[in-house]
Amino acid sequence: MTAVLPRASKRRLNVLPAELTSFVGRRHELAEVKRLLAASRLVTLTGVGGVGKTRLALRVAAEVRRIFPDGVWLVELAELENPKLLAQTVAEALEIRDYYSRSPLEALADYLNDRHALIVLDNCEHLLIQCAMFADELVHAVPHLRILATSRQALGISSEQTLSLAPLSLPTQDLSLVSAESLVECDAVRLFTDRAVAVVPDFAVTDANREAVAAICHRLDGIPLAIELAAVRLRALSVEQLLRRLEDRFRLLTAGSRAALPRQRTLRALIDWSYELCTERERLLWQRVSVFAGGLDLDAAENVCAGDGIAVQSVLDLVTGLVEKSVLAREDQPGAVRYRLLETIRQYGKERLAASGQEAVMQRRHRDYYRRLAAEAHAELFGPKQVAWFSRLQREHANLRTALEYCFGEPGEADAGLTMAVDLRYHWITGFYLGEGRRWIDHGLTLETEPTEVRGRALWAGAWLSLIQADCGKAAVMLDEGGAIADRLGNDAMRAYVALYSGMIAMCRGDPDSATRLYREAAHGHRVNGDPVGLALALIRLSLAYSYQGEVAEAIAAAEESLAVCEAYGEGWHQAYTKMALGIGLWQLGDSARAAELEKASLRFNRSLDDPLGAGVNLEVLAWIAACDKRYERAARLLGILETVWRAVGAPLSGFGHLICYHKECESRTLEALGEQAFQAAVKRGARLPYDDAVAYALQDEAPHAAPRDASAGRLAPLTRRETEIATLVAQGLSNRDIAAELVISQRTAEGHIEHILNKLGFNSRTQIAAWLSERTRPT
Repeated sequence: MTAVLPRASKRRLNVLPAELTSFVGRRHELAEVKRLLAASRLVTLTGVGGVGKTRLALRVAAEVRRIFPDGVWLVELAELENPKLLAQTVAEALEIRDYYSRSPLEALADYLNDRHALIVLDNCEHLLIQCAMFADELVHAVPHLRILATSRQALGISSEQTLSLAPLSLPTQDLSLVSAESLVECDAVRLFTDRAVAVVPDFAVTDANREAVAAICHRLDGIPLAIELAAVRLRALSVEQLLRRLEDRFRLLTAGSRAALPRQRTLRALIDWSYELCTERERLLWQRVSVFAGGLDLDAAENVCAGDGIAVQSVLDLVTGLVEKSVLAREDQPGAVRYRLLETIRQYGKERLAASGQEAVMQRRHRDYYRRLAAEAHAELFGPKQVAWFSRLQREHANLRTALEYCFGEPGEADAGLTMAVDLRYHWITGFYLGEGRRWIDHGLTLETEPTEVRGRALWAGAWLSLIQADCGKAAVMLDEGGAIADRLGNDAMRAYVALYSGMIAMCRGDPDSATRLYREAAHGHRVNGDPVGLALALIRLSLAYSYQGEVAEAIAAAEESLAVCEAYGEGWHQAYTKMALGIGLWQLGDSARAAELEKASLRFNRSLDDPLGAGVNLEVLAWIAACDKRYERAARLLGILETVWRAVGAPLSGFGHLICYHKECESRTLEALGEQAFQAAVKRGARLPYDDAVAYALQDEAPHAAPRDASAGRLAPLTRRETEIATLVAQGLSNRDIAAELVISQRTAEGHIEHILNKLGFNSRTQIAAWLSERTRPT
C-alpha cells in the first residue's frame, strides 16, 4: 500500500488563496506584469519588505488564470529554511506524488512537460541562489511554463524580467486645493481608509482629519504593510493620536543605520512600535510563537509557550490580544482555529527571542512537543481517529520539518530524530512527502549506526518507502541489515516487518511463491505479536499474491481476515485497501456485482482522502469488471481516466505492478470489441473528464448483473467467465503459450488459471477438462 492524502480535496489546478480584503490600486503595475508574463518565461517582482509584492502577484495570477488552463499555483517559501527542500516544496504545492526514485525537480519537469501553467514563487530572497538555479532549470526544461517570483532582490538570471515595485502613490504635500473626496483617490490614502473602515465602520476622511491622514501615509512612505498595521490602531486611537505616536517613534531612528533605506527603517520602526504597544506578556508570547513554522493552534501555544512568565490559563487571552493587534492572523480550519505570524513579524519575533537568550530553550520545547505529537499519532494510527490524525499532521508539516531539523542539527539528538521520522512513516506516504521521508530516514541512518532497535525499525520503514518508489535494490540492502539486527536482538516484531517487505521485493522480482511464503510468515508473526497494523498489511499483500497465483479461495479468506481486523479497530485506510484486494478475488471468482460494490466502497473512501494510488487501483478493477461484463464503452472510458490518474501518481500501479497483466488484458479485449476508432474515442472521453467527474462516473450504478446460473441455463458453473474461456481453449487443444497469446495474458497467468480450474473441478489432467466441458454444453 502506498500514498494517501488526508484531505477531502481533489488535485487543484488553481491553488490561490481567497482575497480577504480589497485590492487597492496598482492598475499600472497589473498591466505591466501581465505584459511581461506574455513576453517572458520568468518575471520577478522586487521591492522592499511590506511593499505588496505578494498581493500584486496573487492578483495577477487570479486575473490571468484563464490563459493557463493546466494550472496556477502559489508556492509560499517564507517558512522554508532548508534550501535542499526547495524543489520538494514546489512539488508539494502542485500536489505531485512521485513514486519513482528520482529528484523532485525531475518529477516537476515531467509533470509540467506539456502543460500551460503558471507558478508563483513567493518570498525568494532568503533562498536567492537556489531559487535562481531552480527557476532557470525548470523554465528551460518545460516549454510552456511561466514563473512569477517575488523577492526583495532579483534572481539575477538571463531569462528573467524584473519589475521593481514602488510604494503606493502618496498625496501631494500641498493639500490646500485637494478635497477630502479627492484625497481618497490616492492609493495610499485609499488603502488606509479601506483598512480603517474595517476596524472603525464609521471612519471617513473628512476635512477635519484629511491632513493627519495624508501625513500618516507620508510618514509610512506608502508601504502597504505599514499602512495596514497603523490603521488597525484606530481601534484605540484617533487619527491625530496615531500621527503623534508615529512621529515620536520615528525620532528614535536617528540611532539606526544610515546606510539602510528610509522605507526599511520606517517599517522596522512601525513593528518596534507595535511591539511596545503590547503588554509585557504579549511581547513574551510574540517572541515564543516565532519558533513555529507554518502556524500553530492553541494547544501548541499552551504546550510550547507557557511557563517562565506565562501561565497556561492565560495563553488564550494573550493569543486573543495578539490577534486583535494584528500580530497573529487567525485562520479557520475544519473543527479548529490556527494562528499565523506574517513572516516579517515572525522574523522580528525571532530576533527578539535570540536577544533574550531563550531561543535554544524554546526550540527544544518546540521539538519536544512535535516529537510527542508524532508518537501519539503513531500510537493511534490504527483506529477511528486515523483520518483526523492524517489531516492534523498535514497541517503541521512545516513544524514537523522544523523539529526534525533541530534533531539532526543538535549533537546527541539524532536518535530522537530517527525515532520521530519512523513514527511519521504514514505521514510521508499520505501526501507529497514520500521523497522527503526517505531523505530524513536515510540521514538519520547515517548518524545512528549502532545496531539498535531504533536503527532496525528505521531500516524496514525506509525499505517500505523505497519499495513504493520502486527502488527494490535499496530496499533489499536495508532489509538484509534489518533482518540481521532483528536476529541479533531477538526481536520478533522486527522480523515480521522484514518478512512483509521482503515479500514485496519477491513479488516485484516475479517470485510469487517466495512472496506468499514470506507474507504468511509475516502474518503469523504479527498475530503472535498482537500487531494489527502489520497483520492487516501482510494479509492484504497475501490476498493479492494468492489472487495472482489463481488461488482465489485463499485470496478471499486472507482479505476477509484483514477486513475483520480493520473493522474490530474501527480503522478505515487499510480497510479500503482490503476491500480492493477482496474485490479482485471476487472478480476472479465471477461475482462481478459484489466485486464492483467493494471497489466502489473503497473508491469512495480513497476519494475522501484524495488517495490517487488507491483510487487508481479501484478504477483499474472497475475497468476489468466492465470488460468482463462486455460493457466495453465503460471499460474504455475508465481506461482513459486511468491514463490521467497514473500520470498524476507518477507510475502506473506503483507498488502493485504485478496487476499490470490484468490491465493489458482488459485493454486488449476492449480494443478488439470496439475497434480502434471507437476505442480511442472512448478513451479520450474518459481522459478529458475532471477528476471529480471521473470518480462520479466510476461510481455510477452498473447494469444489473445476472445471478449465477447452472449449466442448464447456459452458465458453465462453477467456473468464472475467464475460467470458462480458458477451459474452452484447453478443450480445443491449445497449449499454455497459445492460450496466453489468444487472451493476451502472460503464460504464467494462463498456467495459474488452468491449475486453479483443475483444483476447483478436482481433475488431474487437461483431458478431463475437455470431457467435462463437452458434457456440460451438450444439448438437453
